Amino acid sequence: MKYIVVLGDGMADYRMPELDNLTPLEKAKKPNIDKLAQKGRLGMVKTVPDGIPPGSDAANLSVMGYNPKIYYSGRSPLEAVSMGIQLKDTDVTFRCNLVTLSDGEEYSEKTMIDYSSDEISTKEAHELIAEIQRHFGTSDITFFGGISYRHCMVWNNGSLEFKLTPPHDILDRKITEYMPQGPYSKMVEKMMVESYNILKDHPVNLERIAKGLRPANSIWIWGEGKKPALSSFNDKYKITGSVISAVDLIKGIGICAGLDSIDVEGATGNVHTNFLGKAEAALKEIDSGKDFVYVHLEAPDECGHRHEIENKVKSIELIDELVVGTLLKGLEKYPDYRIMVLPDHPTPLSLRTHTSEPVPFLIYQKSDQIDSGSNGYDEFQAAKTGIMVDEGYTLMDSFIKLKNLSDL
Repeated sequence: MKYIVVLGDGMADYRMPELDNLTPLEKAKKPNIDKLAQKGRLGMVKTVPDGIPPGSDAANLSVMGYNPKIYYSGRSPLEAVSMGIQLKDTDVTFRCNLVTLSDGEEYSEKTMIDYSSDEISTKEAHELIAEIQRHFGTSDITFFGGISYRHCMVWNNGSLEFKLTPPHDILDRKITEYMPQGPYSKMVEKMMVESYNILKDHPVNLERIAKGLRPANSIWIWGEGKKPALSSFNDKYKITGSVISAVDLIKGIGICAGLDSIDVEGATGNVHTNFLGKAEAALKEIDSGKDFVYVHLEAPDECGHRHEIENKVKSIELIDELVVGTLLKGLEKYPDYRIMVLPDHPTPLSLRTHTSEPVPFLIYQKSDQIDSGSNGYDEFQAAKTGIMVDEGYTLMDSFIKLKNLSDL
């Protein structure tokens, strides 16, 4: 048996007037996914346990079969692992975004214009992070360059006693009430404030402004955590596997779980990503003997955060055509396979941030096709089935271990 998960990050949403009172999943033309839903098992799953923030970290841990209440240790250490950073047990890690803040006001009165600085290129970002390291790096604090706007700060013998806010949660808001809080908050705040003066006139940013692009004029520190200790995916399920993603967080979860992380040229994490390349890479892994591939697609989530209504619909259509369509053609030669399609969490366009409501899932098996009674795949078709998986981390057990889908 071959197993493939297609994870459309943030794909679930609310019905919107701009989409004829439909959700993006309802609005999108997705014949491949809808066909799977008609012949597979549909339901809802709660991926984010109560009391845990609805981040992609906890949600993807859950989808991958790990109970976030046990294994969740923060977002940034998972990203650090993906970046090849060797973490000590005494290290505390932080996500360090390069963001665009408004000009003119005192720092704490500025507005969060863009959490990604117009999706700054990795090359440009590494120049800026190197400058930040020159100014703030010490024997205990080190900044590491990641991908695009996503970077990491490691503090040896650091503290977890912080209240820090993800920048994508406060778009177009004044940052005043979202500044760092906690016993060591002044240290982090000082770096953020001083970073604005360091970066605003940096040659990289002056060149970006000249091109009509937003400058990466500040760092934003959040997502504190410590080195995770996941049990092996192979030990849990007795199968070999790989993870394919453009996002360090997802790569890090896969690496910590003992899965191979596969890089795809042109994979950006947005609506312009190499959708086809990801599907082809997944098939290559399967053809090489792997049993399981986790294909993560960030685009719907990015569109949700940026309130890009048409692009969110388009991203779902591209996932259907270029990812699911390609996978189905490539899997035809195998006697049997299962494919699961789902989001990790909703990222409603109207809220521009994550929520913790249950999300729709579908599981299809080539040799065990059933009449689901559903016309297609969306939040409401899935809810109508009455199937509800309250403990999200158990869904992977069902996906891999159940003999018959009708037992779900």
